[in-house]
Amino acid sequence: MTTYIIADIKVKDPQWMPSYAASVHDLVHKHGGRYLARSGNVKTLEGKPLDTTLIALMAFPSEAAARAFTSDPVYAPFVSARQDGSDSRFQMIDNTDLAGTIPYLPKG
Repeated sequence: MTTYIIADIKVKDPQWMPSYAASVHDLVHKHGGRYLARSGNVKTLEGKPLDTTLIALMAFPSEAAARAFTSDPVYAPFVSARQDGSDSRFQMIDNTDLAGTIPYLPKG
């Protein structure tokens, strides 16, 4: 089942970003994932805006693959650098439809 990671990041110190951006996509690919978006072009369409400067959306073939990416020891120093230079939240969702009314999505 496809699993997505949504990374919601408020950059406080951008020094970590060049190394992270240059290297982490290879780790995402190593675990079967791919970026669907990695953008600072964040616009709130409804509700109170979050204090976000960057959102990344990654797709993985399974929850196990997504967890393997986030727990990869090679990723650990990049996680530390990102956490030191930002406020970030990573969330994981699957591709199900909770209501079960969208025919092309599995019922959640």
